[in-house]
Amino acid sequence: MKFFEWAKRWNVPPQAIDELTISLTKGKPVVQTIEQASEAAVMALVRLEASKKGARLWRNNVGATYTKDGSFIRYGLANESKNINESLKSADLIGIKPVEITPEMVGLIIGQFVSREIKPPGWEFKGTKREQAQLAWAQLVNSLGGDACFATSEGTL
Repeated sequence: MKFFEWAKRWNVPPQAIDELTISLTKGKPVVQTIEQASEAAVMALVRLEASKKGARLWRNNVGATYTKDGSFIRYGLANESKNINESLKSADLIGIKPVEITPEMVGLIIGQFVSREIKPPGWEFKGTKREQAQLAWAQLVNSLGGDACFATSEGTL
C-alpha cells in the first residue's frame, strides 16, 4: 500500500500530509503519483519491487571514456565495441531473481537473469535506433531464458 492510499483510508487531512511532506523533504517537491514520476523515480520503484520479490537489480552504467593516462575504456554489458553498442544496448538495470523449478526438478530454485530498460511514465516505443538496439538486447535475453523488458512503472517483475 502506498502512503497516500493509507492516508486517504485513515482520513488524514491534506494539511497534515503537506506539513509532514515539508518537514521530511525540507520543502522540496514530492512525487505523489506515478504520472508525475521521472525515469529515476521509476527506477527506484522497480528496484524496490524487485527486492520485495526476492530479486536483486543493479544499475548497469554503459559508456566509454578516456582515463587520466589517456587509455580508452568501455564499461557496461554488451559494450565491447562501438559497433556492438550501436546494435545492442544493454538495459539500465541488470540482476537476478529466484525461480522455483517445476516438480519434476524436485523443487530446486534457480536464478533467472533479469534486465529492465527504464523509461519515464507514458513513454511509447517510437522505433528510434537507440530503442531498436535496446529492444534487440531484450529479445536476446528473453531468447536465452532470461526476463527482459521495458519498464515505465513498478509491476514488471
